Amino acid sequence: MAEQVWVGTWRPHRPRGPIMALYSSPGPKYLIPPTTGFVTHTPNKLRAPAYSFHGAPVLLAENCSPGPRYSVNPKILRTGQDLGPAYSIRGRCCTKTTLSPGPGHYFPEKSTKHVFDLAPSHSISVRTKTFRVDSTPGPAAYMLPTVMGPHTVGKASQPAFSIKGRSKLGSFSDDLYKTPGPAAYRQTNVQVTKFKAPQYTMAARVEPPGDKTLKPGPGAHSPEKVTVTKPCAPIVTFGIKHSDYMTPLVVDVE
Repeated sequence: MAEQVWVGTWRPHRPRGPIMALYSSPGPKYLIPPTTGFVTHTPNKLRAPAYSFHGAPVLLAENCSPGPRYSVNPKILRTGQDLGPAYSIRGRCCTKTTLSPGPGHYFPEKSTKHVFDLAPSHSISVRTKTFRVDSTPGPAAYMLPTVMGPHTVGKASQPAFSIKGRSKLGSFSDDLYKTPGPAAYRQTNVQVTKFKAPQYTMAARVEPPGDKTLKPGPGAHSPEKVTVTKPCAPIVTFGIKHSDYMTPLVVDVE
């Protein structure tokens, strides 16, 4: 066997500890419960009884009774309180006064209906609070049967005929074959195969080209500043209406 060529200083050797590649199980992922102890003992093994050492109890005082610190009443015995008859001065008790009816509370004239027979009497009383909504139907709840037409009750009716609408099932207007109509076809433009006629359109108004720059208005001029380039501003005077050397026109009116 030819000698193997090794690269570096590493050589095959036995691993110093367990590695995961040597085990097909999940390895030390799961913790097996121990068989010793009481709290984490494995449940599939018998567990012996466990005992614990408790600390020494606290020493009690030598005298645990309360002693003569309680003052017991000498009149209280084991059978109860031993007392003789005792009297005290109390206030006057409040007595409840009952009001009895007087002579004006009785109605002897109404006793006749309990002794003698009387005719039934009726009175208009207010609506009782028990039946606030009457469940009985009113006059408008009843509908009398008709005396005309085929649905009369207790009467003989003549044969009645009605005009029914046209049925679309199986009629001439029902398209059973689902064929397309004239409106289903798109009309081809005639200008595709024939000479195209001249077309005219109405365009918008054409504005002539001009100067769109902002011009100064009347308020932007200052005529009083003409003396900057002239000796004085223009002066306007009022002259005569006619010439002194022209003969006036005289028109005789007779």
